[in-house]
Amino acid sequence: MSATRVQLISPRTLRLLSPGRSALFLPGGGGPHRGGGGPGFRSLVSPPMSSSSSSPGRALSSLSTTRRGLPKPKMSDNGTTSRGKVLTIDNMNPTVKKVEYAVRGPIVQRAVELEKELSEGMKKPFAEVIKANIGDAQAMGQQPITFFRQVLALCSYPELLSDSMFPEDAKSRACRILNSCGGNSMGAYSASQGIDSVRQDVARFIERRDGGVPCDPDNVYLTTGASDGIVTMLKLLVCGEGATRTGVMISIPQYPLYSAALAELGAVQINYYLNEEKCWSLDIGELQRSLDEARLHCNPRALCIINPGNPTGQVQSRECIEDVIRFAAKERLFLMADEVYQDNVYAEGCQFHSFKKVLFEMGPEYSETVELASFHSTSKCYMGECGFRGGYMEIINMDNDVKDQLTKLLSVRLCSPVPGQALMDLVVNPPQPGEPSYERFIKERTATLSALAEKARLTEQVLNTVEGIRCNPVQGAMYSFPRITIPEKAIQEAKKLGQQPDMFYCMKMLEETGICLVPGSGFGQKEGTYHFRMTILPPTDKLKILLNNVKEFHQRFTQQYS
Repeated sequence: MSATRVQLISPRTLRLLSPGRSALFLPGGGGPHRGGGGPGFRSLVSPPMSSSSSSPGRALSSLSTTRRGLPKPKMSDNGTTSRGKVLTIDNMNPTVKKVEYAVRGPIVQRAVELEKELSEGMKKPFAEVIKANIGDAQAMGQQPITFFRQVLALCSYPELLSDSMFPEDAKSRACRILNSCGGNSMGAYSASQGIDSVRQDVARFIERRDGGVPCDPDNVYLTTGASDGIVTMLKLLVCGEGATRTGVMISIPQYPLYSAALAELGAVQINYYLNEEKCWSLDIGELQRSLDEARLHCNPRALCIINPGNPTGQVQSRECIEDVIRFAAKERLFLMADEVYQDNVYAEGCQFHSFKKVLFEMGPEYSETVELASFHSTSKCYMGECGFRGGYMEIINMDNDVKDQLTKLLSVRLCSPVPGQALMDLVVNPPQPGEPSYERFIKERTATLSALAEKARLTEQVLNTVEGIRCNPVQGAMYSFPRITIPEKAIQEAKKLGQQPDMFYCMKMLEETGICLVPGSGFGQKEGTYHFRMTILPPTDKLKILLNNVKEFHQRFTQQYS
């Protein structure tokens, strides 16, 4: 049997294969040919049919693309038809469309546009855009801790280990980290739960912080910032449909990560309101009200606490934390403690208390039963290393089978960034007394936290001199969340534009002053109240100018719409 010759068809040949053109031929048939075939090639397509002939294929081809279930062709700019998109706004995942993240929302997008316009020479009533919308410390001028960067540089480029400009403790720390990495390289994957030696250091840090309360490294997971751990825990918690769908209690105002993650997961957001009149305190009666109402339409399973607070800057008292733990135990709620600002406490009489420490000091009735996940990060506090995406979470009293599922879920993303893990190790195990880098480390750490404390007081003082602005003390974290009075005329103008009144206010401020803030509506607030969130991170001289510009804008805005 002779082999059949098959001729490859070029793109040009395929273009020639159209109505009114001669057919291509393959071996076995005679007749005309195009595209390089020779005599003795049989036809690749069926011969033309007479008008009276019919076949299923002909009948199908006579149907419209819509009736055949195919995307309707669209006319392109050059006059040819193109197939419609497979993924459209109408058929994409509907939960993604519900996700909102005000910290990087429309007002921030406009700020980026204004920066571009300024760079192109367009005239504005301001010389620069000041992004006071986000807690990105180093973008606002905060300097990194020298020891951290030295060790990371050595880990990234080990040839520097022979350079005498680096202190010996930085070199020994870098060698320890590299020896824990696959192939002694920070470019290698780590175990999904994180580098073992780093998790051990995190566990020792937690024990020191909590006065000797034991911490098992096996309960520590290194994450891509705290956000990764928070979203992962929510994934484990969400289940059910309809009235059994998981509900998660979050504070209002809240950090939009929570509402965004719950929307994406299709979970039910259960709002409980912080008490603005009492410095954004948490009230157990409000928790109970929120929970009782939610149980009518969903299955509440988790309670999220941010301490110190974002965006509100409050620091929870120990008594409050004890009340929350009792409430969670009584109502069988999984506790999630977002503690990424634990070093950022400024107000006199305030102190950070970790949920884990309080939980264990309340005795076995709670420490052996209440399920808790707590989160920390390299992005805040005195470090401000947002871009490295380092973080950890510790889990307490988790079911062992669920813990296996957690490890599996984390393994899907392989591991958190190894440079972030290395940085987390330095945060929890900084230079110690007697080591070459200790004095410089303490000096830099103290200076950063002292400056933040001073700027927190300055922000409160200046904003409270403005009629129509009321700012609670910034007890901790990195933000103020003042309440603003917006004239009725401005509220109506905002409604005409389809905007929330505080979005209208902040957008006007951006266009007139170049100051980018986040409207309170992006975090949630009580009906009829309006706020904005502003970071305290800019250098003191720039913060003073910023606050003065906010003051002058509010006065103009109030006069304009009165």
